[in-house]
Amino acid sequence: MLELKGIILHGGHGTRLRPLTHTGPKQLLPIANKPMSQYALEDLKNSGIIDIGIIIGGVYSEKVKEYYGTGEKFGVNITYIKQDSPKGISHAISLCKNFIGNDKFIVYLGDNVLRKDLVDYTKKFQSSDSDAMILLCKVKDAKRFGIAVLDKENPKKINQIIEKPKNPPSDLAVIGIYFLTPKIFNIINKLKPSWRGELEITDALQLLMDQKNKIEYDIVTGWWKDTGTPEDIIDANKLVLDSFDITNNEKNSKYPKNILIGKNCKISENSILKGPIIMGDNCVVSSATIGPNVSIGDNSILENCGIENSILMNDCKIISTTHIFDSIIANGSEIKKSTLDKKQQFLLGERSQVNL
Repeated sequence: MLELKGIILHGGHGTRLRPLTHTGPKQLLPIANKPMSQYALEDLKNSGIIDIGIIIGGVYSEKVKEYYGTGEKFGVNITYIKQDSPKGISHAISLCKNFIGNDKFIVYLGDNVLRKDLVDYTKKFQSSDSDAMILLCKVKDAKRFGIAVLDKENPKKINQIIEKPKNPPSDLAVIGIYFLTPKIFNIINKLKPSWRGELEITDALQLLMDQKNKIEYDIVTGWWKDTGTPEDIIDANKLVLDSFDITNNEKNSKYPKNILIGKNCKISENSILKGPIIMGDNCVVSSATIGPNVSIGDNSILENCGIENSILMNDCKIISTTHIFDSIIANGSEIKKSTLDKKQQFLLGERSQVNL
């Protein structure tokens, strides 16, 4: 079986996720207490891919290197590839030509989270003679994505791939995981920038087909999330918590299996926990109602509050009677001084201070 290499795209400005991305790349934002790009890395590793290139760019590149390092602690070998400015997915792929050499490879967008692992898809691509393989998923709002149109007479064949059409002729989105061969590099050399000044991956795939190369596809079962907005991240957090086999480390834990509590946490008897919940280390919870669908980072202090369907990162402090829902609260943020028992929704960047 041929070896494959992996590419994780870790660039982009994350403008739709501000203020969360004012202090770091969007792909390091946590879902179920794990950076979203780590799901991509683990998917690649679990498919037998050890050599992984991470494409970085922008002012937060060092944060990516600081977290992943050489890849040793994750059981992979990481090579960092610099993209000076966000010129599109195809441009990013073109920078990997020397890293890839003659190998087949998988490109995984770092802000995509997939329910099903890549093992079966990878085996299919390794054993096939196709020049590319893409994964498709049925979506409700097809205008947001690149769309594949299948041949009506031969549904195994893709007729067309269109980037974010105004009137989508199909509900099959091309998800951000691409199985490619080195043929794609010559194709990208022939591309012209789109109206937004980028070399589009959809244009590269379409040109690959136009030149009579073989493209296969598979339909993703389960769910897939492109985490481009705060709502997408909160939804992905819920889906991951629902699908993870969350099991308590302590055999005699008084909490259900879908509640994972970290080390050295103190939770008062009058607090209520409703799973699924994942809580980091050294947290203090007093007279609070937490859950369902909540991720809490390390060293957080929660008193008198209610939290549901939300993500709290590390070192958060909420001492307030407010009920927080559908929120993302970044590292070191603090909410306090409320005597009102009312529902509130927040999107707070790092070290925010809120007095209600």
